[in-house]
Amino acid sequence: MSDWGNEPVGDETGDDKADPDPDEPARSGAGPGLYYGSVDEFLRDYLRHTYQRSINGRSRVWDARWWEHAEAVIRLEALWRAWEHLRLDPTTGTSVWLRDHADHHMPILMDPDGPFAAAPDTDHNKTRRGEPLPYQSPPAGLFPDIRTDAVPLD
Repeated sequence: MSDWGNEPVGDETGDDKADPDPDEPARSGAGPGLYYGSVDEFLRDYLRHTYQRSINGRSRVWDARWWEHAEAVIRLEALWRAWEHLRLDPTTGTSVWLRDHADHHMPILMDPDGPFAAAPDTDHNKTRRGEPLPYQSPPAGLFPDIRTDAVPLD
């Protein structure tokens, strides 16, 4: 889904990672397996940098501690899994993922009555337009990298 730009995006460790190339084998080296090893890695390294919105705590909400909200985890996991599958379609994969998945789940996630409704109204959970979505690392081991046991998606 590299047509969202080929600019590198940074992660919380300061490492830069370019958008994945759907024609390259997954980083696991086992063919078209998973590109991201967990929902945490997908959110941290991709989604929060590409799906940027102003989060003001009133009309849109988010919680940097996203993993504390079961519905949010389920929706983010669904976004990640759909992205992993659709990234392999070089023709309409990006469009289908945006239309059927991101455009459906992201407004629900950011709705003031959605899964983050109880998020603390602090500056840590707010952003201005063009900034990455708020993010805090989950506890170690909560979302292990599953690429070592991943099977190809096709």
